[in-house]
Amino acid sequence: MNSNVRVAIVLSGVIVIVVVAFVIVAIAQNQQPGPVAAPTAAPALSEDSHILQDAGEDAVTVVEFLDFECEACGAFYPVVEGLRAEYAGEVTFAIRYFPLPSHYNSRNAAVAVEAAAQQGQLEAMYSRLFQTQSEWGEAQESRAPLFRQFAEEIGLDMADYDAAIADPATLQRVKSDYDEGVSLGVSSTPTFFVNDQMVQMDSFDDLQNAIEAELN
Repeated sequence: MNSNVRVAIVLSGVIVIVVVAFVIVAIAQNQQPGPVAAPTAAPALSEDSHILQDAGEDAVTVVEFLDFECEACGAFYPVVEGLRAEYAGEVTFAIRYFPLPSHYNSRNAAVAVEAAAQQGQLEAMYSRLFQTQSEWGEAQESRAPLFRQFAEEIGLDMADYDAAIADPATLQRVKSDYDEGVSLGVSSTPTFFVNDQMVQMDSFDDLQNAIEAELN
């Protein structure tokens, strides 16, 4: 093979490489990125969420995912009660169940509250459990009999209470809140959402600061 042929072959290879590169660049320049799905955030307040205090349709909403055996939730209980009094008529407060698996009686407590809610007495049982948390929290045996005693003390129909406790739908209602909490990114308690935004809690003041930011 003479030198002229070799040069021709080399030049042809170079031309092919250049053409291919040009085509690749041209295609890349004309490609547009496909549509990116916007992130969706489910509301923290669902249609069946239990409302402690309703301030109307356009009010700021505070939703707490809680565990009745959680000491931090117990510590926040009087804080929330104080905020409810301070923002009555301005802020809607709701609770959702999030019983942590590491707490022996957290699910029993949530089921007891749900059974009370079916008789319109959610808040009475909710308050009783937090007020007595030191009596039953961290127990390593079922405290369901004690919760039944609380139900009797607040005046529930005990036949209906017992039926609700035994009904799988009552536990399923608790699980539904828990599952929705997980989907919202809840992993610990208490977790607060103010107008569907999870609040970063570093101090007791953070919840009120988040409320004030939405009101203003």
